[in-house]
Amino acid sequence: MSSYRDSQIFEAVGLGQELVDRYFPGTTSRLGGIGLDVIAAEVAARHHRAYPPEGQALAHRRLEVGGEYQWRREGEPHLFTPETVFRLQHSTRTRQYEEFRRYTDMVDDQSERLMTLRGLFRLRTEDVEPVPLEEVEPVSAIVRRFMTGAMSYGSISQEAHETLAIAMNRLGGMSNSGEGGEDPERLHDPERSSAIKQIASGRFGVTSEYLTFARDIQIKMAQGAKPGEGGQLPPQKVYPWIARTRHSTPGIGLISPPPHHDIYSIEDLAQLIHDAKSANPQARVHVKLVSRFGVGTVATGVSKAHADVVLISGHDGGTGASPLNSLKHAGTPWELGLAEAQQTLLLNGLRDRITVQVDGQMKTGRDVIIAALLGAEEYGFATAPLVVSGCIMMRVCHLDTCPVGVATQNPELRSRFTGSPDVVVTFFEFIAEQVREHLAQLGLRSLDEAIGRIDLLDVDEARRHYKQEGLDLRPVLARPQIMEGDHVRRRRAQEHGLEHAADVPWIEQARPALEEGRPVVIRDRVRNTQRTVGTLLGHQVTVRHRGEGLPDDTIRVELEGTGGQSFGAFLPRGVTLELRGDVNDYTAKGLSGGIVAVGPTRPGAGAPDAPASTAGGSSQDAAPAPAVIAGNTCAYGATSGELYLAGSAGERFGVRNSGATLVVEGIGDHGAEYMTGGAVVVLGPTGRNLGAGMSGGTLFVLDLDRERLNPADAATFEIGPVTPEHRGFVRAVLSEHVRRTGSERARALLADEDALFARMTEIAPRAFLRVMRIREDAVERGVDPDAPEVWNEILEASHG
Repeated sequence: MSSYRDSQIFEAVGLGQELVDRYFPGTTSRLGGIGLDVIAAEVAARHHRAYPPEGQALAHRRLEVGGEYQWRREGEPHLFTPETVFRLQHSTRTRQYEEFRRYTDMVDDQSERLMTLRGLFRLRTEDVEPVPLEEVEPVSAIVRRFMTGAMSYGSISQEAHETLAIAMNRLGGMSNSGEGGEDPERLHDPERSSAIKQIASGRFGVTSEYLTFARDIQIKMAQGAKPGEGGQLPPQKVYPWIARTRHSTPGIGLISPPPHHDIYSIEDLAQLIHDAKSANPQARVHVKLVSRFGVGTVATGVSKAHADVVLISGHDGGTGASPLNSLKHAGTPWELGLAEAQQTLLLNGLRDRITVQVDGQMKTGRDVIIAALLGAEEYGFATAPLVVSGCIMMRVCHLDTCPVGVATQNPELRSRFTGSPDVVVTFFEFIAEQVREHLAQLGLRSLDEAIGRIDLLDVDEARRHYKQEGLDLRPVLARPQIMEGDHVRRRRAQEHGLEHAADVPWIEQARPALEEGRPVVIRDRVRNTQRTVGTLLGHQVTVRHRGEGLPDDTIRVELEGTGGQSFGAFLPRGVTLELRGDVNDYTAKGLSGGIVAVGPTRPGAGAPDAPASTAGGSSQDAAPAPAVIAGNTCAYGATSGELYLAGSAGERFGVRNSGATLVVEGIGDHGAEYMTGGAVVVLGPTGRNLGAGMSGGTLFVLDLDRERLNPADAATFEIGPVTPEHRGFVRAVLSEHVRRTGSERARALLADEDALFARMTEIAPRAFLRVMRIREDAVERGVDPDAPEVWNEILEASHG
């Protein structure tokens, strides 16, 4: 309760203003709703059912059985019931469109259920001239606007994940990888690859290769399920093949940190958008937001930050890995967020340069039409395609016990998967056909004509439930005053300014290395206004050489000056950036095999302004405290490669490192947070909260102050002197640090190795070490470490 749940960020949906003002002052309630009288009547009715006049003996017959999460015959109503699931699966597997109509009629006819805001809307067909169906754009054009939701490989099975990808690739729509990365073999298969690659706060599997071979890059700021909590994959679902794709360790649970650790303002978000665009200039970059009050302002900022797409995700989005208590009451219905985003973008004159996408439990063609009339151009489906593929809504996704092979990694359960791309294709074609029928009735020939046509929506005035009395849906249907010539949908491209990048001339100079693999050296100066230096060049390496890249140092870029934000972001193997000077925030973000080295300015080279020293240098170290040479959030989400900083860095150093080797001479607070692999060597003071959430990898810290460790995690760490098997690694890394940066501190430490190792502490999570020992023992016995018996041993050790 001390987390975001107690921070007064809730809003009310369906509570009257008088009630809210009296009992929840300061809470937003945009639509009005019920008052205290209705609440009192419902409490009295519930009490009457529990304590009937005829006596307690009959009470058990009257009590509600629940059913908030799973469907119960006499419980809470659901849109997906055994009957609607059967009709949906049967209609798509037999290609019976009339049976599909029966399914959608049951979902759309909410006269008794009234479970969505869109169920209260009415399509205004009485004042329009219908058009012949044959004049409406074809199914093949409409399905290109459809997406599948962001469900990670790991939360759902390989079979389910690839089924959706194959179906969407056949249709010309897009499937979404989710935040689990993508196996390289599948990444380069045009049939099985997910078109949308997601960048989430966990950065699982986010490499230069992953981004380079995407059609869309989606930055997940929030989602319909559990916004504010981050994502999670429980240990029993991190099978060896999932761990390999995510650059993590089998049997170790994975956490997506709640916020993006490189995003604390709209300027930070703009930087990540620019980074993603630099990592793949051909891809659209879009930002996923959760529907809530104020999302319109954020959407406006996203547009100003040069995103190509903004996605408004509804409150009832599902997930294949979340615990049940994270599925409900997160965000608001997409109708509210979409309407606000459309209205705010129009008021700010920004709607014409960004595509608006929406998702969240969309099930029928009517849902798509209402989304279009409210302003969306593209539409995401997640649960429905999974149901088509065989999901029966058991709600055990997080337990790895899905009986139909959809949300599990268990090979035995996966063998029960019965879905196929053909039935998913049929589902989307049926949805598109329904969209065509609705367009014809509204007198429209294309979805483009429908976008933003609020005038074709009305509130259903038929009062069918007592709780409708206080609702006022006019805010959703408000039409802002706009200037003549303003557009209600995207009409022009964003200007990303990549032509001004420092890399542009380097790409031509590096042609011998790119085309023939011949080493080249490039020399230049950089300024702090040049952002994302090296990423466009790295993209060109990855386009030609994929994830393998080139041999180390094939392209050496020797620089002087000050590197701007995201220096060396997503740098692949084969590219080395050596800078004499200093760097800003996000240096080596997403490092993907490249080498970044930053050392002091050479004498007479035009040094930048001298940075302030870090307080708290070791009393045992004769050298002064290291100068600050790098900003915050360096090497966030690094997966491989090397970073050498001959000075100290700011806060959040090495967060979510999963395979890179990082050397630094002092760091601020929150270092190595959520780290899952790789190594971090700190040759100086550390800030507080060191190693929070760290579940893998190894820390080597000089003169460790144990008070700096996160207390909740320190008890789970193995803390002690550097082990004999790691001494050679530390020596080699420090020698390379000296060679790359000229570090005097590392040179002095290497001069007396006994003193070095007497002062250095090695830190690693016990669970990680336990799993690594089991896998190493298997290799020594000649057993494949990914074999089922090894996996079972890991699970037993984890439960123990």
